[in-house]
Amino acid sequence: MGLLRLAISISASAVLMPLAAQAADPASCRDYATAALRQVRGAINNPRCLPGLQGARWSPDFRVHYNWCLTTNYASMGSERDARTAYLRSCTGQLSGAAPILGVMPPSVSR
Repeated sequence: MGLLRLAISISASAVLMPLAAQAADPASCRDYATAALRQVRGAINNPRCLPGLQGARWSPDFRVHYNWCLTTNYASMGSERDARTAYLRSCTGQLSGAAPILGVMPPSVSR
């Protein structure tokens, strides 16, 4: 009886797992990596942004962003995009406004 309860509990957990905890799909990751590269190029082309371009977040390699995306969830994708956007706004002086910087739109997730 204990194994049956455990099996039911595990099954219920899998069914009820929130979308944010699920890995991103390849199409969304292509879009994410393309948008990330637009942000990276925008930062590289602005001398005031250069000092903060550290780590994989600012890699100019599509594969770095794409492969990372395949291992993460939609919430983390959004957090990374938002961190790049916030830095770009700060180093370019575009601190206000809701318009996406450098034409980068958040990935649409309709699931």
